[in-house]
Amino acid sequence: MNVLKRLLPASFKQWLKLRIEHVSLFWAGLLARSAFSASLFYWFSPAFRREQHSVLAGRLAYQQQLHQLGKSSALLRRNIHRLEKGLIMQPRRASFASDYIMETVVIFERAVQQKSICSAELKWAADVLNRYFEVVTDTAEIAKARSLFGQVWQQLSRELTEQVGDATQTGSSSVPYPASALPDCPIVFADLYTLYQRRRSVRWFTQQQVDPTLIRQAVNAASLAPSACNRQPYRFDLLSRPEDAAKVADLAMGTTGFAGQIPSLIAVIGDLSCYPAERDRHVIYIDASLATMQLMLALETLGLSTCPINWPDIESREKAIAQTLGLEPYQRVVMLLAIGYADPQGGVPFSQKKTDALLVREVKL
Repeated sequence: MNVLKRLLPASFKQWLKLRIEHVSLFWAGLLARSAFSASLFYWFSPAFRREQHSVLAGRLAYQQQLHQLGKSSALLRRNIHRLEKGLIMQPRRASFASDYIMETVVIFERAVQQKSICSAELKWAADVLNRYFEVVTDTAEIAKARSLFGQVWQQLSRELTEQVGDATQTGSSSVPYPASALPDCPIVFADLYTLYQRRRSVRWFTQQQVDPTLIRQAVNAASLAPSACNRQPYRFDLLSRPEDAAKVADLAMGTTGFAGQIPSLIAVIGDLSCYPAERDRHVIYIDASLATMQLMLALETLGLSTCPINWPDIESREKAIAQTLGLEPYQRVVMLLAIGYADPQGGVPFSQKKTDALLVREVKL
């Protein structure tokens, strides 16, 4: 096939491409009238096969992780965050979370027993569960969960304290707090706007090595970004060697000419194993992008420039980058992020941005 492509005249290939697109649009016009007919259009198309495979693989991995926990539990994080929202409700209901509190205590017990969950996550869960049972009025289901939690706490409190510390003694309980307890904001809008103006997509870097500790510092700031039910379904794969960064950057589109001089690169990986159902399949892209934007701004304050790199969903490139990074089927590369010290003489595109006149639509219902 590749030999044939090389032999065919460019004019014929362009003509053939236009004919195929014309036929495709003809059928699209007929079948785009409903969701059902649209599904028929894509029945024979490979366009969404990778996404379908990823979502199904993620569902299976999610179920497996309910029994064999890793360093973090998506279900525990989700349910503890749901309890937090119930605790801050105005007015707070006397009884809430009856439909999932037993599930939460069971997964918490499993986390304590398996000793794999990171200490900060376990401490947060323990503190919120303790606060919940302090204030909630029992229903039959809540009473059962309270009993189980009491047994876990009584039998394993000494071991748990060694892992997460005693919040009642340190005064650092990880429970909801009033908005008045938030730190004062030390910057004004003008300062923030200047930071936004400085954060440009830089493609030309010096060859000064990037200290990974600076990137980790920025990641800790980026992790404060909002995330649906606090599951944070992403990670940052860091390639600190320029040769590794170039190898991965070359797999993306739009990096021709500058991929070979990127000092460090992050591959932002979305994790579909955080979800039990298809309905959440797009959250990895939203949450990962929110965190990556904060990461870019944090790096800018540390003197590091960045360039987000994304590309169309092309099967050959998706497969190549997944194989290179050793990803599971349920893990998707959301974007790449080039990181380094900007070359002072390197050009930066002006990139005129849309204004509020184009971006804001006032709606009255």
